[in-house]
Amino acid sequence: QVWLVESGGGLVEAGSSLRLSCKASGINFSINTIDWYRQAPGQERELVATITSGGSTSYSDPVKDRFTISRDNVRRTVDLQMNSLKPEDTAVYYCHVNFRTRDYYGRGTQVTVSP
Repeated sequence: QVWLVESGGGLVEAGSSLRLSCKASGINFSINTIDWYRQAPGQERELVATITSGGSTSYSDPVKDRFTISRDNVRRTVDLQMNSLKPEDTAVYYCHVNFRTRDYYGRGTQVTVSP
């Protein structure tokens, strides 16, 4: 069974930093692309950052140059370092993997950025 567990969210002021972590089990972690998504109230879920098995990364325009995604294949974790946070970054953040043609998400971690 595939499990994705996010942690590290919280309430911070604008300009602060947070580091989210996603722990994965039930997949061959090292060969899978892992993503972070977010969903703000009343909005659709959107892709934030992606890291491939080879370590290549990509980011959505709103977070480029502020967020950094990384992976540790030994610990089976994918982290999202978020700097210079803005109120518009407020959302529930989800870890995602597509494994054997199915999409899996964790339960999410809340990030709230106050002005």
